Amino acid sequence: MILENLKIFSQNVRKNNFIIKMILETHSNFDIIFIQEPSWSFMYSIPYHNNNEGSPLMRIVNYPNWLTFARDLVTMNDHPRMAIFINTRLSLLRFSLHKDIINHRDILLSSFFNNGVIYWIMNVYSDSSHSVIKYLKYMEFNLRNLLIMTGDFNIRDSL
Repeated sequence: MILENLKIFSQNVRKNNFIIKMILETHSNFDIIFIQEPSWSFMYSIPYHNNNEGSPLMRIVNYPNWLTFARDLVTMNDHPRMAIFINTRLSLLRFSLHKDIINHRDILLSSFFNNGVIYWIMNVYSDSSHSVIKYLKYMEFNLRNLLIMTGDFNIRDSL
């Protein structure tokens, strides 16, 4: 794969599953799609030995022809605000999610291999208090071969 031909799309969908579905169905020519503020959906209940009704499993819906990367839901009121969809035609590049390097609910760091070299992509969502921007400013990390860091930075310019 030639990295110059990598097509990446980024969109804030404001928790709308219909928009995600339309993007993934109409943008199949893209290789990677970064989504900010995805909708979380109830999938099914997970029963426990002491609770037959179980706990709800909430997930970002999977779509055919796309690998879905998202953080796990920690609490019902604290949804991660990021998702990355990788076109399955790139599955041989062995994409991985890396919470071990950056562990923040609004940053998804993913890696992949190409010709024996590891490359990085980062999807970012920064809320109105700019928490991710502040986090990145004060965090010290050095990633060689970071191809792209994009997303919704929520920076308003008065001009």
